[in-house]
Amino acid sequence: MERPLGVATRGTTNPNRLRRVDNWIVETCGDALRAAADPLVVDLGYGATPVTPVELRARLAAGVRADVRVVGLEIDPVRVAAALPAADPPGLTFARGGFELAGLRPALVRAFNVLRQYDESEVADAWRTVTGRLAPGGLLVEGTCDELGRLGSWVLVDATGPRTLTLSAKLTTLESPATIAERLPKALIHRNVPGEGVHDLIGALEHAWRSAAGYAPFGPRQRWLRTVEAVKESGWPIQDTPRTWRHGYLTLPWPAIAPR
Repeated sequence: MERPLGVATRGTTNPNRLRRVDNWIVETCGDALRAAADPLVVDLGYGATPVTPVELRARLAAGVRADVRVVGLEIDPVRVAAALPAADPPGLTFARGGFELAGLRPALVRAFNVLRQYDESEVADAWRTVTGRLAPGGLLVEGTCDELGRLGSWVLVDATGPRTLTLSAKLTTLESPATIAERLPKALIHRNVPGEGVHDLIGALEHAWRSAAGYAPFGPRQRWLRTVEAVKESGWPIQDTPRTWRHGYLTLPWPAIAPR
């Protein structure tokens, strides 16, 4: 096995912290996993406890295909040893590894709250390292969320580079779209400044949210739907449909917000 590439994550995790991104993976990446010759998925940098790979395996097995295999990778051998009692081979195993993926060739990698501790200049190399080791047609979902998983964002990356950015919010607790900016992925979090596309996007969402205040009595979901509709009407290339938006997701093609 290659020497693990990267540094150990801070290790913070909570049950259901990654539920929102897992549900999105089921909906958005499910077809790719169903078509994969080997439905191997890697949870990269799962942290101090194995709860997130355990949950990921359960959600993919229920929502995509029962024979999915998840491997939790951590650089810290102590964390790997502590996770082994939760293993349920062949469906769920744990190993020591980093961006090199321990020599595996997965169809999908989820790397959450991993790159936050790196410099922005290191992100592109990390993406290339991971995607260069994926199975043909493989995908990387890389992003960040808060401690309870209520706010988050992630980038979908393949061998050609970043494809989309998704913003995510639990609508019943959303006070303002501007709060999502605190959980932008590393590639964008320092770009939330005037002149950058992601700054313009957050500003457009915040303006539309305030303009939709009249929808507040009908609940945060209706206010959010009106917000997203208004931003799309203003020219932003928002993808998906109201069915997706109503669950607090918003996806755009990467060029719309790529760093300038």
